[in-house]
Amino acid sequence: MKRSKLSFGFTLLLIFCLSISSATECLAQIADGVYFSDQNGQRHELKVKGDYLTLTVYETSPAQFIKTEGGFYSIENGQLSTKLEFNSNYESDQVSEWSRAIVVDGSKLTLGSGPSLTFTKAEPTRQELDGTWLFATRGPDEGQERRDDTNPRKTLKFLIDGRFQWIAYNTDTYKFHGTGGGSYTSTDGKYTENIEFFSRDNTRVGATLEFDYEIKEDDWHHKGKNSKGEPMYEIWSRR
Repeated sequence: MKRSKLSFGFTLLLIFCLSISSATECLAQIADGVYFSDQNGQRHELKVKGDYLTLTVYETSPAQFIKTEGGFYSIENGQLSTKLEFNSNYESDQVSEWSRAIVVDGSKLTLGSGPSLTFTKAEPTRQELDGTWLFATRGPDEGQERRDDTNPRKTLKFLIDGRFQWIAYNTDTYKFHGTGGGSYTSTDGKYTENIEFFSRDNTRVGATLEFDYEIKEDDWHHKGKNSKGEPMYEIWSRR
């Protein structure tokens, strides 16, 4: 009888420990998705997947790009710490990492304190191209040299929940080369971008670009015309 009670008590303790462990793990990561905060005429757009995030600030009317930054993050003791891969304002502020207070309450997420920003999670919209992609090479694929994650000169595409963003940057020098983003759809081999911010030229906002796409193993073959109307064939690899 005593052995049975001890066994029952141990089982309860094990369940409790597993529950605590699971809760701690949940608090250590933000749920994948897109989060928005609109404040003082500015839109703050936070994209999160796994341990990677991007945070972009822009105005919608009139269109005006303000800044973008992104990198790998961790959460500990209520602090969100991010080691940046890119920062569009690096030349002026020299910021390569930051830490801010974070509070998650259901679909809402608050960053910082005095002042703080409260973000609301967008509805999830799963699509085949969701994920992070790195530009590998120009097509067609004929066995040519490819740019991989070890190359400091990167062009990243981040697609999640109907939102897209590309960023060109250098992880060694923090040189920022540009970004653009907005909403996207991918259906029956057709990939469509609706541009809502563009760092190099705000007049590009409002444009819609349509491309053909095909997934071959871990590669995304991307064909069409770029924002300048020039023909292009790019191959992107999953990161």
